Amino acid sequence: MWQFFEFESDFVASLRCIPMQVRYKLDTCGVKLKLQHWHSFSELQRHLLIDLSCETDAEVIAYREKLRSLVWETCQDCPKDLPIDQVPAWMQVNIIPESVLAHTQELNVAIALSQWQSLTSLQRFALIKLSTSNHENNNFLPALTEFGILIK
Repeated sequence: MWQFFEFESDFVASLRCIPMQVRYKLDTCGVKLKLQHWHSFSELQRHLLIDLSCETDAEVIAYREKLRSLVWETCQDCPKDLPIDQVPAWMQVNIIPESVLAHTQELNVAIALSQWQSLTSLQRFALIKLSTSNHENNNFLPALTEFGILIK
């Protein structure tokens, strides 16, 4: 089942950017996919990466292998490996990551632990990614609103 966020709506139809659900899978399987790799994929290949499950150990391995083979087929390149965190921050429901707290404070917004706990792992992942310093974080505030943390 595809899950796109409203804050991704400006590029979801064309899939010109890597959607959060695929980025989640990339971090899960430990592969650094460049945007140029994503752009080299056909629409069918992009949808395949959206559709493929990446939850169980076997699925994570299969996703990683499929992704690496697609990059090789389309770009004759090998994507870099990423370290795989055995207990990633988005799976930790009892602590809000510092990057998320710092970014909410910059925006004069509060996020309660109970709100963090009520989010899905994909929503927590998105907030972490959108709050990191090396990411264009224009979508952080829209994500907080979409996830019900900030009420307009």
